Amino acid sequence: MSNMTNTTLENHENTLTNNPVNTSVGTLYGIGIGPGDPELITVKAFRLMKEADVIAYPKKRKGGKSYALTIVEQYTDGLAKDLLGLVFPMTKEENVLKKQWAQTVAQVWEKLSQGKNVVFVTEGDPNLYSTFIHMARLMNQLHPEVPVVSVPGISSVLGAAAQLNIPLADGDEQVGIIPATEDRESMRRVLENHDTVIFLKVAKVLDMMIGLLEELGMADCASVITKVTSGEETIWKDVRQLKGKELEYLTLMVVRKG
Repeated sequence: MSNMTNTTLENHENTLTNNPVNTSVGTLYGIGIGPGDPELITVKAFRLMKEADVIAYPKKRKGGKSYALTIVEQYTDGLAKDLLGLVFPMTKEENVLKKQWAQTVAQVWEKLSQGKNVVFVTEGDPNLYSTFIHMARLMNQLHPEVPVVSVPGISSVLGAAAQLNIPLADGDEQVGIIPATEDRESMRRVLENHDTVIFLKVAKVLDMMIGLLEELGMADCASVITKVTSGEETIWKDVRQLKGKELEYLTLMVVRKG
């Protein structure tokens, strides 16, 4: 009996050695850090950044400073944090997207699997046209054991309203938050059917949008802002002067009737 017991214990110890018990996985937080002004970061976002083991942020493939990291760096300087820069592909090629996203999720999972909490900082709000949306979806698919939490932030839409000193909606007025595209007729219908429209990513179709506004007699109702609330913010109240201009990717247009 004694020899059998010793053999059983020995086999159990070997099993534990070969298959160690995993530590609990960390939590993935999507933290909205606002549109540009570091003072627009919420108290909760600040606390979680201080408490997290890893701060992940979007970065450009070919160098250059991360805009998101610029917003939070005054809060992270001096903290013993593992900073994880993540490249997000700016392409519609499905094969390239799948490969890069798989690599990005794997980088984050490596930290989470060690029991580390990861805070992913994203401009604006994590649930409004954010890279975190796809990150959270893929993490849920590939590693469903990972807790995923989002923390709301002030979006560029609300930042623009404050900087322009205009209400986005009052009473029963309707607001549209629309990614600007080359579909002119779709953009026309949006303008005709809403009291206020915020066009995101407008830089790539700026000339078309200005022409459409002039055609509808709404050019005087529009303003354009780049990097809203940041130290690099620029506002144009007369959008006609932007014809032929190339603006930053982080540019939006606000059109308010009346």
